[in-house]
Amino acid sequence: MANSDNRETFVAVQKNGDGDITSFQTSGGRVLDYQQALQEVKNGTIAGVNAFKGRDGEMYIRGDADGDPTNNLDNLPTFS
Repeated sequence: MANSDNRETFVAVQKNGDGDITSFQTSGGRVLDYQQALQEVKNGTIAGVNAFKGRDGEMYIRGDADGDPTNNLDNLPTFS
């Protein structure tokens, strides 16, 4: 699912045993580990998400607030 500005989006995720997202699959079919994905989000190459600093001082990825819970990162399908 490409968007109008031709940037990729995240379409699926992998999670660890604790339910934390560890990898992302992009609309272009690439698989990125969390750190690679975070760098691409910071660079602006992935649409619909942003990077933020958590209370622990670490950087995290979250979906842009658009009022639609179905596209939250935790609600994306998983891939293997």
